[in-house]
Amino acid sequence: MSGNDLTYMSLALELAKATRGQTNPNPLVGAVVVRDGAVVGMGAHVKAGEPHAEVHALRMAGDHTKGAVLYVTLEPCSHHGRTPPCVNAIIEAGIKRVVVAVADPNPLVAGTGIARLRQAGIEVIVGVGEAQARRANEVFFHYITTKKPFVTVKTAASLDGKIATHTGHSRWITGEEARSRVHQLRRENDAILVGVRTVLADDPELTARHQGLARGKQPLRVILDSQLRTPLEARVIRDGKAPTLVFAAHDAPADRQKELERLGAEIARLEGRVTIDAVLAELGGRGIASLLVEGGAAVNGSFLQARAIQKVVHFLSYKLIGGQGAPAPYGGLGAAQMEEAISLAEVEVEPIGGNDLCITGYPVWPDRAIDEPYSRTNG
Repeated sequence: MSGNDLTYMSLALELAKATRGQTNPNPLVGAVVVRDGAVVGMGAHVKAGEPHAEVHALRMAGDHTKGAVLYVTLEPCSHHGRTPPCVNAIIEAGIKRVVVAVADPNPLVAGTGIARLRQAGIEVIVGVGEAQARRANEVFFHYITTKKPFVTVKTAASLDGKIATHTGHSRWITGEEARSRVHQLRRENDAILVGVRTVLADDPELTARHQGLARGKQPLRVILDSQLRTPLEARVIRDGKAPTLVFAAHDAPADRQKELERLGAEIARLEGRVTIDAVLAELGGRGIASLLVEGGAAVNGSFLQARAIQKVVHFLSYKLIGGQGAPAPYGGLGAAQMEEAISLAEVEVEPIGGNDLCITGYPVWPDRAIDEPYSRTNG
């Protein structure tokens, strides 16, 4: 591995990350073709069913592929899916060396692409930029290995840890720039989840709206509503801007289900209670690879208790709200002792708009579980 390898792989990673939110159920992949020290081809996988990054880069390189080096952020595929195997195109193009950031965890690939290239006499280097590639494809790696969505919990709170005043008023804790970032997060995720209490209190749209995002992909709207209390006039039911899936308990009123379905909502009844584990299993089975949780304290606490959070995005406002009755981002009983608290790793702190901070991190779960469970239902 050389410094040039890292430089070109960094370029391939930037190409991959530019397609975030577009490729599900496929991973983010970027590719760069280099010959005689010059970049002659670049490409990224844009959408499932369309050519992969390697194919785009090879096409751009044209007649310059023979004897060139290919940099790719994920192991090239070796199986026939909706598109032909990329390894075939690489071999036919006369590439002499392939630098791969990370092997593909998909059982359909899982090292066979690398093996095919080596069998064809191509030098293959694996592991250049691996940590960055894994992080860029955190959603794909989680989903392909667990068959459940990668869960990001987004919260916004004042400096003293309040998500609303004691009267429940919450618009707006953060500034315009932070809210715009939230809409970008929505666009990047396959689904957005809230509890029925949020629907009753705020009547949210749960769509990606800022900076022209409403014209693109809209995530599935997911409501946890055990007894189907979602109002028939709620915007998530009436506006038709995105599909809505409501999770209900087995004993929810049948007539209420018919009314909601008549208005276009889909109802998913679960056996017994509406639990986080059951919801995630159902969403994973529907091909939902990434889930943005924007719930209140009860829903967020339920995900915390279930240890079902892969990423935290917390917007911290430079405001003081006060009040013992003002809610915090996570409810339930929580940890009894500090050693039971959940720490965050790989934390990034970014100023947003001069009045807010965006804190991103990944939960590190303690060995000891929290003894007293949070409520794992909502509504």
